[in-house]
Amino acid sequence: MRNIIFLIIISFHCSLSQEKSLKVYNPKKATKLSAIMPGLGQVYNKQYWKLPVIYGGYAVIGHYIKFNNDMYHEFKNALTYEIDDNISTVNPFPNFSKNSLERNMDFWRRNRDMLIIFTGVYYLLNIVDAHIFAHLNEFDTNSDLSIKIEPNIKKINSNNLVGVSLYLTF
Repeated sequence: MRNIIFLIIISFHCSLSQEKSLKVYNPKKATKLSAIMPGLGQVYNKQYWKLPVIYGGYAVIGHYIKFNNDMYHEFKNALTYEIDDNISTVNPFPNFSKNSLERNMDFWRRNRDMLIIFTGVYYLLNIVDAHIFAHLNEFDTNSDLSIKIEPNIKKINSNNLVGVSLYLTF
């Protein structure tokens, strides 16, 4: 009597389509260009649509840095007017005590400093984005994904192996 062994065969089929040739970008060059000037790496990678996002982000961050800096200086001057003994200088915030003025001054300074730090992080994200896209541009993203299941009989060393073949195509 012959032994019948159940076998599952999994086969991967990876097809490379030659329909569309991808331009290969140098990640080091994209990184250096973005480090020299924000957005230049994206231009090298031909991602022109990211330029308004990058410079728009810098404009928004710059606006809020200026706003927080102006508010910091306004409360700093108010605190100076509050604690000096000169009668001719008047605190523009008469309802705020010395402690309130100090807290507000610290609040606006902290916000300004955090936004300056965030500007550096935003700059680094710009560099990382250019570098990663240059790497991932070669990644094949076609939608040819399929699975095929079919019965299979193999003869190995005079034994019949009955099984199921699973073909994955990607």
